[in-house]
Amino acid sequence: MSLNAYRRAQSIVETPRATEHRLMSQITGELIEARDAGLYGAALMPALHRNREVWGTFATLCGAPGNRLPDELRATIISLALWVERYSSAVATGRDSIDDLIQVNRAIIDGLAGIPQAA
Repeated sequence: MSLNAYRRAQSIVETPRATEHRLMSQITGELIEARDAGLYGAALMPALHRNREVWGTFATLCGAPGNRLPDELRATIISLALWVERYSSAVATGRDSIDDLIQVNRAIIDGLAGIPQAA
């Protein structure tokens, strides 16, 4: 009961940006745990699926009418979501490493936290 009350209170006071930061941090943590556990192939699917879901949601929201983000940022997010979808398939089949997904997510986390990116 107290956990549900905490979650309700959190959703009331948390900004959308903070929610996105928390969600991306959680999902990236799952990707890191999967990598560090030496998982590959089908064993990576739960973490990859959750990452795909959040990126798909970001893309859908960016493509929605009335989205107030700048057009260039919306296009970049949609492009990244498409890349995540394709690249995740390559990771699942063992053709690529999960590290690039983690790196992209970390860059988004830093951006949401207001940490400037190195050139």
